[in-house]
Amino acid sequence: MRATAVRRTALAASAAALALLATACSGSSDADGKDGKDEKGTANGNSSAPKAPAEALTAAELEKAALAQGDVEGTKVTKAGPADEVPAGGVKVDKEACLPVAHAMYGVAQKGAVATTKRKVIDEPKAEGKKSLEDVAKGDGADAFKDAFNLTSTFVALHSYEGTAGPDAFAALKKAAADCAGGFTATVAGTPTKVVSMTEEKITGGEEAAAWTVTSEDDGTTMPVKLVALRKGGSVATFFAFNLAAAGGGDVKFGLPTAVVAAQDKKLA
Repeated sequence: MRATAVRRTALAASAAALALLATACSGSSDADGKDGKDEKGTANGNSSAPKAPAEALTAAELEKAALAQGDVEGTKVTKAGPADEVPAGGVKVDKEACLPVAHAMYGVAQKGAVATTKRKVIDEPKAEGKKSLEDVAKGDGADAFKDAFNLTSTFVALHSYEGTAGPDAFAALKKAAADCAGGFTATVAGTPTKVVSMTEEKITGGEEAAAWTVTSEDDGTTMPVKLVALRKGGSVATFFAFNLAAAGGGDVKFGLPTAVVAAQDKKLA
């Protein structure tokens, strides 16, 4: 990616991303059977839905189970604020079957949720070797961009469901991801995001877990993000992770937010 394009991408991303970075600086699943179920009719192949309806965690219990500062080493954990909230009706898709995926990307609960809490988990920058955002703006090129923005942010939405609504929500997301592997367009607040592909990844945890690399495209530049779902009892957590350096169109690779997922899994035990 040329230096001018890198600088343009950095400036375009700044409005949404610099607040996250400022906060940071301050401080298995296999493909399943038809319709997201295996031959036995379970929600996915690595586990089964609970035999008895799950009792939903209360709002207070869910808050206690949510991630807190210190739960994930090397990160800054904060509560999501009003600016991070997206109402269910505010998410539009060009393919109705893909709505559960779009909802998971924006932390929106599925039908049957009785309580929700959300967190932002942001990598703490390492002091050595990091160039400032000012250096990037002055034109130090792609290497400076990658260095300054190589931080992963993960938006975690934790939902509590009554009865079988939790397993149902997880199964619906799995089916939607399979149906929409070839792409779709989601629009929030009038801004469209064109997803061009969803590729399933390997992850374990909870009673059910699934993960995908979601690739979007804007003006010829592709951007990979990670989407993970974890269910334990009637609670379903979704994790939407992005890395600004990877979003800049360079060769930066970032993996699933496994440490964040493991920490949330542990707190739901």
